Amino acid sequence: MISLNQMKKGFTLIELLVVVAILGVLSSIILVSIGQAQSSAAFARAKLEFRSIATAIELWTEDHGDVMPADVDRNLPPGLEIYLSSGNWPNAPWPASVYDWDNWDDPDHPGQKIYQISVRFCPLGHPELCRFPTDEWATNFDYYSAVYYCLGGSCRSHLSRPINHPGYCVNC
Repeated sequence: MISLNQMKKGFTLIELLVVVAILGVLSSIILVSIGQAQSSAAFARAKLEFRSIATAIELWTEDHGDVMPADVDRNLPPGLEIYLSSGNWPNAPWPASVYDWDNWDDPDHPGQKIYQISVRFCPLGHPELCRFPTDEWATNFDYYSAVYYCLGGSCRSHLSRPINHPGYCVNC
């Protein structure tokens, strides 16, 4: 007869499978949490950078006779970098996104202007290369959608789209 002291010590297959299953569940929970944290961090950084760019636009305007900078496509106005902290401008926080300065004539209110800073998620002229955030607020985004910070006028995702086109206004 074999005594308990003489039995092999080790884990059974069932015990190992249970441990692997628990580790799998824990790792999936951690990965979801990391993804949500990265998304929250990108949005928080964008809000901070919007305010920095808005301040830089204000300073630029004061130095240029109270005239707002001209519109640029998928970029910030030339000369604005001296008013901004060092950084990789115009890159925005989300992968492959860029800041875009919008100075538009308001199509709904002739004679009025729209001034806003936008984050664009698609390269100009390439809707097939769009990379949108996975957050719920970006669910219906398309080539013309943006996250934007309104400085004046009837701000919107894109000039060529109605004011209710999918987009997200940070300060409206």
